[in-house]
Amino acid sequence: MQPSPAPPPHVPVEPPLAQGLLLIALAVGAVLRVRLALTDDGLYWPDEIYQSLEPAHRLVFGYGLVAWEFIDGARNWALPGLVAGLMGLARGLGLDSPAGYLGFVKTAFALLGTATAWGSFRLARTYGASPLAAATGASLLALAAVPLYFAPRAMSENASALPVVLGLALALRPGASRRALVLGASLLGLAVLLRLQSSVFCVGLLAVLAARRRWREVGVALGVLAVWAVLFGLLDRLTWGRWFHSAIVYLDFNVLKQGGSAWGTAPFSYYGRVLFGGMRGVTVVVVTLGLLALRRAPGLTAMAASFFLLHALQPHKELRFLVPVFPLFTALAGVGMGVALDQLTLPRLRAGLALLVVGVGAFSALRSGSLTFGDLGQYEDAKPRASAYDDSGPVNRLLMVAGQREDTCGLKLEAVHLAWSGGYSYFHRRVPLYPHFGPDRGSGLFNYVITHASQGFGGEVVAQEGDTLLLRLPVRACAPDPGYSWRLP
Repeated sequence: MQPSPAPPPHVPVEPPLAQGLLLIALAVGAVLRVRLALTDDGLYWPDEIYQSLEPAHRLVFGYGLVAWEFIDGARNWALPGLVAGLMGLARGLGLDSPAGYLGFVKTAFALLGTATAWGSFRLARTYGASPLAAATGASLLALAAVPLYFAPRAMSENASALPVVLGLALALRPGASRRALVLGASLLGLAVLLRLQSSVFCVGLLAVLAARRRWREVGVALGVLAVWAVLFGLLDRLTWGRWFHSAIVYLDFNVLKQGGSAWGTAPFSYYGRVLFGGMRGVTVVVVTLGLLALRRAPGLTAMAASFFLLHALQPHKELRFLVPVFPLFTALAGVGMGVALDQLTLPRLRAGLALLVVGVGAFSALRSGSLTFGDLGQYEDAKPRASAYDDSGPVNRLLMVAGQREDTCGLKLEAVHLAWSGGYSYFHRRVPLYPHFGPDRGSGLFNYVITHASQGFGGEVVAQEGDTLLLRLPVRACAPDPGYSWRLP
């Protein structure tokens, strides 16, 4: 009996290496994300509290601060509803304190980020990348510093990234069944419910299918997306009283009136500069491999580039806005990696190149703990060299302490603006929470203050985090405040 012929040199047997790289990268990425979820009580931007956690807290526990978006109806209730579901599940499991339900929610988002890296692997495979090439690209998303930083935060960008990448992987797969197409388009529709800007990917799906002349599939996808559009409008009708109310108000404020500019503007070059500064090696590798992918994945490249350009053209920019397109970039890197590997016939060279690229991601992960706000393009004028981690964390932990004290009948937050705190999601006590410009200490409306150490007079220090104090005032019982407003100032 003759032995089986050896495989051609340009198609080496690499599945074990590919599986090993992918599993290790996903496991390490998951550990780093979950660790951050359980140890960082800080904020990147108030939206991660007041567009998700705080409205969810209102749904589950009945009280919380209300941001203007949930007064004017500039957001729909899909994301708060998702977070409320997680928070309610945590409550049902006995995790009914802030440390419990917030840890549960943030861990769920951390694992969602890990699954998104796996989705990037699937999308690269959809475009013909070998398992080794696709695993290499996905490893960059699993390990890169910026995706690690954002992953545990309850933001719409994180929630929408997984359905975007899985939806495209299913719907664009060659020879995809009708069921896969319906499921893929439905995931994209869900992504739009979670974040309106994901509609760019819906248009991209239809454009790619049309470019392939798959007209029947265009019709199916269009029909599915139309159903999800109706669901979007119906959700607004039931919650805000008008079809597509949140989309209309949001687009009017951010596109027509450029209201986001009040929070700062940046030039067209902002995203490229910040990505290069925050994860230099990963950015260079992804751009280089992405260019190699252009011929094999022109539609996906155009889709990712369109999303990037539309955001780069907007005056107000924040790095988090690009989170939904990160898995597309790394999927393209995986496709480009396949092009590069095809030029190498020796298995050792192919494995060495793959390990080198994964090593770039691993180095970024090692540096992730040193990220500053300047690296993320945030607060560049105010505190660019400050650590991006645990910002307002001391305040939020003192909020939890104050909420657990049985005698707390009112609290004033003097240390930071109320918007840069965890609100009732961390305080978790149905008593007034006053901003720094609220009533003075002699008003009798509150008996606890979170303040700077330099202002720690006139009361008893009951807890301290660095130079931030929780101070108990000599107030036996708080005076009622019938005019207290639950609106976030």
